[in-house]
Amino acid sequence: MRLLVIEDERDLRDMLVAALRTEGYAVDAAADGKDGLYKATAWEYDAVVLDWMLPKMDGGELLRQLRKSKQTPVLILTARDTLQDRVHGLDAGGDDYLVKPFEVKELLARLRALIRRSAGQAVAHLEIGEISLDTSRRLVHKAGELVLLTAREYSLIELLALHRGSVVSRTMIYDHLFDETDDTLSNLVEVHIFNIRKKLGRELIKTRRGQGYIVDG
Repeated sequence: MRLLVIEDERDLRDMLVAALRTEGYAVDAAADGKDGLYKATAWEYDAVVLDWMLPKMDGGELLRQLRKSKQTPVLILTARDTLQDRVHGLDAGGDDYLVKPFEVKELLARLRALIRRSAGQAVAHLEIGEISLDTSRRLVHKAGELVLLTAREYSLIELLALHRGSVVSRTMIYDHLFDETDDTLSNLVEVHIFNIRKKLGRELIKTRRGQGYIVDG
């Protein structure tokens, strides 16, 4: 899954990016509102972490502009904790609200919930035949046995599982799994698909030539 962190405080921004990448997410970052809005509208993200007080464009204006074209889930970060502030942030288009200082574990849990809900999934467990995905712990079991996947392999099978029954194009996979520093001109997708099939079974992921990949419901 691909996330965007929009935060002007450098230490906090770097910490968030590092923590999210450790969890296996592809992460882009922006240090001000204008750059954040550009990235949020130019690429497809599974969720945006948005600081409310930003230079060049504040979080409220960024959200209003973003909602003209995108429904990307947005988690607002702010040091302001009055009821009026929370209402304003949610009414402006935010999906959730987290007050600074915060625990990274809570931020991760809230992001997972936002991503699940945006894909129409209310629970943390996804079942596909004998394959079970625990999205809260990012674990995969086959017939009850734990299967070890790399972070990128897990992200790919989770993406396909969240959209099961629908074809996921290679472009969509690149948009959601690789950040702006990755080389998207390589054959990374095919390599990861091959490895997942080897570990979880060749029939799990079907190729639709010229269209993409699908996990049947």
